[in-house]
Amino acid sequence: MNTFKIKSKFKEKLNETLKAVFPILLIVLFLCFTIAPIPPSILMTFLIGAALLIVGMLFFNVGVELSMTPMGERTGTIITKSKNLFLIIAISFIMGFIITISEPDLQVLAEQVPSIPNLTLILAVALGVAVFLVIAILRMLFSITLAHLLVFFYIIIFVLAAFVPADFLAVSFDSGGVTTGPMTVPFIIAFGIGIAAIRNDKHAEDDSFGLVSMCSIGPILAVLILGMIYKPESTEQVSESIPVIDNTVDLWHLFAVEFPTYTKEIAMSLLPILVFFGLFQIISRDINKRTLIKIGIGLIYTYIGLVLFLTGVNVGFMPAGNFLGQTMAGLSYVWIIVPIGMIIGYFIVRAEPAVFVLTKQVEEITSGAISAKAMGMSLSIGVAASVGLAMTRVLTGISILWFLIPGYAIALILTFFVPKIFTAIAFDSGGVASGPMTATFLLPFAMGACEALGGNIITDAFGIVAMVAMTPLITIQIMGVIFKVKESKLHRENEAQMVTVPDIYDDMEIIEL
Repeated sequence: MNTFKIKSKFKEKLNETLKAVFPILLIVLFLCFTIAPIPPSILMTFLIGAALLIVGMLFFNVGVELSMTPMGERTGTIITKSKNLFLIIAISFIMGFIITISEPDLQVLAEQVPSIPNLTLILAVALGVAVFLVIAILRMLFSITLAHLLVFFYIIIFVLAAFVPADFLAVSFDSGGVTTGPMTVPFIIAFGIGIAAIRNDKHAEDDSFGLVSMCSIGPILAVLILGMIYKPESTEQVSESIPVIDNTVDLWHLFAVEFPTYTKEIAMSLLPILVFFGLFQIISRDINKRTLIKIGIGLIYTYIGLVLFLTGVNVGFMPAGNFLGQTMAGLSYVWIIVPIGMIIGYFIVRAEPAVFVLTKQVEEITSGAISAKAMGMSLSIGVAASVGLAMTRVLTGISILWFLIPGYAIALILTFFVPKIFTAIAFDSGGVASGPMTATFLLPFAMGACEALGGNIITDAFGIVAMVAMTPLITIQIMGVIFKVKESKLHRENEAQMVTVPDIYDDMEIIEL
């Protein structure tokens, strides 16, 4: 790829990134200068974090397009061409396990569950993703209906939920969204597209998606099972610490301390993927030197982007979200956190790194039939609704099951009435929408509000990731219903035109005679 193309790609991605991040900045600044004042030090931390987030997203989005997407597609295509079922299962399992362990958000999840040793939780979740990635691949190869599998496994999930302590419920469902993050999603989506690409049947396009949705089930089941084995040590409330910054040196030190941490963390995250793809390339020798150089440049961009992005959101966004939540919950009109939360949710999902990947892939695979703009709007509406419901939980302390059971019931019922591709995209969207922006801003926002109201953070604030992962399943499928109705209407209009056109010709012949 020449310099001009790279500059053009950066310009395109910068425009997308600014459109995604600026609304969040404006909303937070508006709140800070009106109803929810925050200390200048936290505001400066937030602004620096936002700058890092913008640059990080820019590099990440360019890097993914250059590296992770072609890596995933080629891997999927090559192993499927081999027609060796054992090889397909083995590579899919290894890949699912390795990529999940490399997911940065999994470390955050492990810290949230003090009752379970970190390594035990990480290995269990990685095993869950690996097993369900294999199931997802087999579903694609044998053309098994996704809706049937989803209904079957979610029934098992909600049956198990009845036997798990309340302290594990929210975290269990959060795990499904957390583990399908910016590292996992681009590779897995591309992997599925690569597998579907060599199929010639009419359902290949429908089966291009659905891998992320299946991989989201594994972590939920894994944590639920661990919740039946391990007993909660305590229900102590935990809260994000808000840093106290007295001067600019302390402000710089706050970020300088975290940069090496995320530099090492992302390096360790990318290393297993590099090793896996390197060995795969040595065996297959499928990619030419020029493409390998392009992938290498893309991986560097991805690495830089993730380091900057995660440093920005973890250091800059977490304290601001927590403090805003505390301040707004202390207002006499505390109910305002519901509409404010919905507005933030509407815009914040657009800043999720993996959302860019999914919406672009959907638009490309469907040749524009499902546009990135329509996908973005449906996701925004879904996340806005989920954050509103999550804030309602913070205010009332209602169990998360009162929202998840009817929500998933509606989503699963819709699977039987919409085109298959919409079901696959919808359930993929749930895992994609609940990424690092949710974990580092919306979750601290809910925790701060819950703490100020004297609620139980573990049972009332946690679960917001699960809520964000649930509502897109409904909104995207509703979009599918609308699409189906419009398609049927267009089909009827075309048939009507085909009937009337010969009549016109007959009349013309009569006139000529």
